[in-house]
Amino acid sequence: MIAAIPHRDLDMEVSPMQRIHRFIGTLFLAAAIVAPAVIVAEANAQDASVQIRVYDSHHRDYHNWDDREDRAYRGYLDSQHRQYREYNRQNSRSQRNYWKWRHNHPDHD
Repeated sequence: MIAAIPHRDLDMEVSPMQRIHRFIGTLFLAAAIVAPAVIVAEANAQDASVQIRVYDSHHRDYHNWDDREDRAYRGYLDSQHRQYREYNRQNSRSQRNYWKWRHNHPDHD
């Protein structure tokens, strides 16, 4: 025959310090479970503003291709009496000419 072990209330045997440690441990566990979801949510928010950087080899610098740069590029094409063609579809000579023009015509903010 197996002797039954009487069931005792475990909380009565736990000291106040052990309760605090359990509580803190539970908080850390909850934070570890929630943290990846928060990081993924912030990463998706950053994807909405993708930056395109273009390297100007002649001047050895980078330019952010944004709405402002696109307006300047369209202004350049207009001043040269050329039809719009995407910058990245231009040959390297045309791109170099654009950056030469662009450095002589900076934005005035």
